[in-house]
Amino acid sequence: MDDFSLIRFWAIQVVVVVVIFGLGYFSRRFIGERKIKQAESVIKEMLDSARRQAEVIQRDSQLQAKELMYQNRLLAEEEAGRRRQELASIEKQFTQREKELDSKADLIRAKETMISNHENSLKIREEQVGKKEKELESLIVEEKDRLSIMAGMTQEEAKKVLLSRLEQEVHSEANLLVKRLEEEALQEADRRGKNIIALAIQRCAAEQTAESTVTVVPISGDDMKGRIIGKEGRNIRALEMATGVDFIIDDSPDTVTVSGFDPFRREIAKRSLERLMQDGRIHPSRIEEVVEKVKRDMDLLIREEGEKIVAELGIQGGLHPELIRLIGRLKFRTSYGQNVLLHAKETTHFMGVMAAELGLDYHLARRIGLLHDIGKAVSHEVEGTHALIGAELAKKHGESSLVVNAIAAHHEEMEPSSIYATLIIGADAISASRPGARGDTLENYIKRLQKLEAIADQHPGVAKAYAISAGREIRVIVNPEKINDENTYLLARELKQKIQEGLEFPGQIKVTVIRETRAVEFAG
Repeated sequence: MDDFSLIRFWAIQVVVVVVIFGLGYFSRRFIGERKIKQAESVIKEMLDSARRQAEVIQRDSQLQAKELMYQNRLLAEEEAGRRRQELASIEKQFTQREKELDSKADLIRAKETMISNHENSLKIREEQVGKKEKELESLIVEEKDRLSIMAGMTQEEAKKVLLSRLEQEVHSEANLLVKRLEEEALQEADRRGKNIIALAIQRCAAEQTAESTVTVVPISGDDMKGRIIGKEGRNIRALEMATGVDFIIDDSPDTVTVSGFDPFRREIAKRSLERLMQDGRIHPSRIEEVVEKVKRDMDLLIREEGEKIVAELGIQGGLHPELIRLIGRLKFRTSYGQNVLLHAKETTHFMGVMAAELGLDYHLARRIGLLHDIGKAVSHEVEGTHALIGAELAKKHGESSLVVNAIAAHHEEMEPSSIYATLIIGADAISASRPGARGDTLENYIKRLQKLEAIADQHPGVAKAYAISAGREIRVIVNPEKINDENTYLLARELKQKIQEGLEFPGQIKVTVIRETRAVEFAG
C-alpha cells in the first residue's frame, strides 16, 4: 500500500471515527433532551394531578366546613326552639298561677264584702229587734189595760190572748227569717259547690256501664256441647261444683252461657272452660285441676291489676299488699251495673281535684277515694255493710284514722270526723249518679217514684204530689186554706228530711211546694 492509500485509509478512519463520535454525541444529546422532555411532561402531569387533588381536598374541606356550620346552626336553632318552648311553658304556668291568684283574691274580696254586709245587716237587725221589743212592751201594757177595761177580762185571760197573738206573729217572722237565711246560705254554697264539682267532673271522662250477670263463651260446635255436658251430665256438674256458677247449654248455636251474680267467679268459669276446650281433655278430675290452676292465675292477675292501678293513680305512702290485692279484685265487682274499680278511679280523681281546690292534702284525698269501696271486694263473704267492712280492713292493714273514718262515713253510717269524710260522700255520689253510670230496672224505677209521691201525700194539707224529671224532682200542690205562704217553706224542709230518711236514691231530689189562691167572679 502506497502512502496515498494509507493516508486515505487513515483519513477515512478518522472521518468514520469523527462521524461515529458525532453521531454518538448527537444521539446522546437527542436522547437526553427527549428524556428531559418526558421528565418535564411527567413532572407537569404530577403537578397537575397534585393541583387537582389539592383543589378536590380544598373543595371537600369547604364542603365539610359548610356541613359542620349547617349542623351547628341546626343544633343552635333546636336549642333555641327548646328554650323558647320552656320559656312559653313557664310563661303559661305564671299566667295560670296569676289567674288562680286573681280568682282567689276575688273570692276573698267577695267573702269580706259578704261578711261586712252580714255584720251590718245583723247590727240593723239588732237595732230593729230592740225597737220592736220596746214597742212590744208598751203595746202589751196598753193591750192589757184596754182588754181589762173594755172586755172585763182578768189579767190572766188578757195574758193568754196576747201570748197567742204574739206566738202567731213570731212564728210568721221566724219563717221569713229562716227563708232569708237559707237563701243566702244556699246562694253562697251553690256558687262554690258548682265551681268545685264542675271542675272535678270536667277533668274526668268515663264510659257508661251496663249491668250484666251472664257471660257468653263461644264453642266450636254441637259436638263440643256434648263433651262439656259429659256422660249423664257429670262434666257440667263438676264444672258448676268447682266454679260456683251455672252453665246454661240450650239451642243457642256455638255458645255456652255462664250465669252468676259474682263476676269474679264467672271469669274463673269462662277461662277454665276455654282452657278445657283448648286442651281437649274434659272429665271431672281434669276440670278440678284446671279450675284450681285458673284460680291461682286469677289471684296473680288481680294482684298485678291492683299494683297497676296504684301506680297509675300515683298513690303515695305504700299500701299493704292485701289492700292492693283487694283493689285488683274490684275489677270483677259491679254495683247497679257500674264497675266498682272504675267507680273507685273516678272517685279518686274527683277527690284529688276538690282537695286541690280547697287547699287540702291532695295525696291523702286520692288515697281515700281509691280505698272508699274496698269493702265491696269481700262484702259478699263477710257480714255487714261494705262501708264498715272497708273501714275495718283499712284499720287492720295500717291506714290512718282519717282514712278509716272517711271510709266508714261515706254512706253516713258513721259521723264524719274530718272534711275528707264529707268530701268522699260528695265524690262518691257524683260518680254514682252521673248519667249512665248505673243501671236500674223499670220495676225499681216505678216503685221509687210511687214511694216518693206517697211520702208527700201523707203530709196534712197536701192536695196532690207529682214526681217529675225521672224522679229528680217532686212538685207538691198544697191546699191554700190549710197551709199559708210561710208554712210552705217549713213543709218543703220536712218533706226533704222525710225523703232522705225513707228513700234511697242516687244524686239529689228537688222538692217544690206550690200554693195558689184563685179568686173568680162573674159579671153579668
